[in-house]
Amino acid sequence: MERVPCGICTHELWQMTPRCQRSLSRMDEAIRQARKEIPWLGVVPAQAAQAVLKTYVQAWKNCWDGRAEEPAFKKRTARRAVDIPQGRDLRIKRLSRHWGQCWVPMIGPVKFRWTKNLPVGRRADKLNRITGARLVHDAPGWHIVFRVRTEVDEPKPHQGLITGIDRGIAKLLALSNGTFREHGPWLTPGEAKRMKRLEQKRERQRSDHEPGQPTSNRLRRTYDQIRQLRARATRRALDWQHKTTTELADACGIIGVEDLAIRSMVKSAKGTVEAPGTKVRQKAGLNRSISGESWGRAITLLEYKLADRGGILVKVPAPNTSRRCSACGFITPGSRESQDRFVCRADGCGYQVNADTNAARNIEHAAGHAVSGRGDLGDAQS
Repeated sequence: MERVPCGICTHELWQMTPRCQRSLSRMDEAIRQARKEIPWLGVVPAQAAQAVLKTYVQAWKNCWDGRAEEPAFKKRTARRAVDIPQGRDLRIKRLSRHWGQCWVPMIGPVKFRWTKNLPVGRRADKLNRITGARLVHDAPGWHIVFRVRTEVDEPKPHQGLITGIDRGIAKLLALSNGTFREHGPWLTPGEAKRMKRLEQKRERQRSDHEPGQPTSNRLRRTYDQIRQLRARATRRALDWQHKTTTELADACGIIGVEDLAIRSMVKSAKGTVEAPGTKVRQKAGLNRSISGESWGRAITLLEYKLADRGGILVKVPAPNTSRRCSACGFITPGSRESQDRFVCRADGCGYQVNADTNAARNIEHAAGHAVSGRGDLGDAQS
């Protein structure tokens, strides 16, 4: 077998290997040989190296199945993580009500904040146990994530109502019952002012930085402070999404949403040199708003939470959900008077309602018909 040169990473090794020889077993054999010849690689626990290889091969399988793009080198700002693939190596014990301790290979004992009940000690068995963990480093600091295998009963069919949800910018989530789910800014006024000052400070420091020279310690500290504030806003947004989707999954048996191609919606409008785009700045602002609200993540959370509770998430076609009248079912030009106002212009109708609520009710009707047609929960929800 060919020897692996020092400094060759997994991605480079995969690219250098002929396609007919790319497999998990061949790559594992190459890494085993490299561990014997490269001192720093031999120090890394073998199980951790195998876990990285399995994750990388799974990334290629996701690419081949059309679920993700091709794996590439991580960015300099990517999250750093250390994987502990075996739960028996952790030696978890509880120190107090709020603190616990685990053993990390090559590091030693590590204290962590005990926030959830873990199947350790007498609570652990073959069906309920910790199978591994991962140390993750991001802007706020280091975190530990435990992988837990738990026995879960098969959920019973959810007896909640059918609800349609329309996603938007002015009204983030509009429900078919006429209510809305909204949030305020993720940063407080003081934090927003500090963010603006840090961004201005960053630009001043970057103007003094010469291309090709190492980044100064002051500029690095400014970058870290900006990342910490952005990470705080991200955590607050994720917390709001988790709480909101949990509330909806508990109350609703069937939830209908639009089947949106979000990646296509947030494409740039710059165009090309031969055919430049129009209203580029307005489109860029809209793209930032859509990306900032994480529409796709909200649906992902709803989907698995509904499944855990016996509910169903139905994706309905998006065309005409905001143009059709939810009362009479006709599409009449001029019915949507403004961004938030819908007045049906059909003869004898005149239905008036918030435009997002009207779209949510159309989504609810479509979701109800789709589920009844499949025969899933159709009788219980009709």
